[in-house]
Amino acid sequence: MTAPRTLVLLRHGRTAWNAEGRAQGQLDVGLDEVGHAQAAAVAPAIAALRPDVLWSSDLTRAATTAAAVAEATGLEVRHDARLREYDVGARAGLTIPEFAAAHPAEHAAWTAAGGSFENADAVPGAESTDDVLRRILPALTEALGSVAPGGTACVVSHGAALKAATVALLGWDRATATSLRGLDNCGHSVLADAGRGAPLRLVAWNRTPDFAPCTPVG
Repeated sequence: MTAPRTLVLLRHGRTAWNAEGRAQGQLDVGLDEVGHAQAAAVAPAIAALRPDVLWSSDLTRAATTAAAVAEATGLEVRHDARLREYDVGARAGLTIPEFAAAHPAEHAAWTAAGGSFENADAVPGAESTDDVLRRILPALTEALGSVAPGGTACVVSHGAALKAATVALLGWDRATATSLRGLDNCGHSVLADAGRGAPLRLVAWNRTPDFAPCTPVG
């Protein structure tokens, strides 16, 4: 029997915009002081999982988090733009009240659709979940496929993109995603390759060291 491969999905540390509730999307916002501390705290926990490869979004908040993991593991980071967060279009840089004030019709449509990253179609210029999955799933599949049976791939990315990708990798209906809370900053999840072309299996969701409370995804 072939040993399963393991995929560890890690969200980046906190940014000032996370703390303010601003939508970051693909804007390049760095970690704040808390985020740096979170990355330093989670790095030994990821190292204990013995990853064989380390991939990361090329956005600074993810790349800086991955650098802390690289220091703890001795691995080199492979940066990949396909692992970026949703492009949030007109919401970028705005809090929800600011979005409502600047784009009232679009805010109303987005709210009516569910008011989440997964309902981004109502926001001008935003990526849909299908758009995100078309780029992120091949990257995650390549990362996992790059390790031998029994090996572990760690990928550092972003909250909403990782949640959408996890639901797809598990073969769950998208409606089920509403029951899965978002990843905390520096929260990580563990998925195992069931083999024979089957969907991955969820081993753990949103494991964190004992630090900051949940902040908005992105």
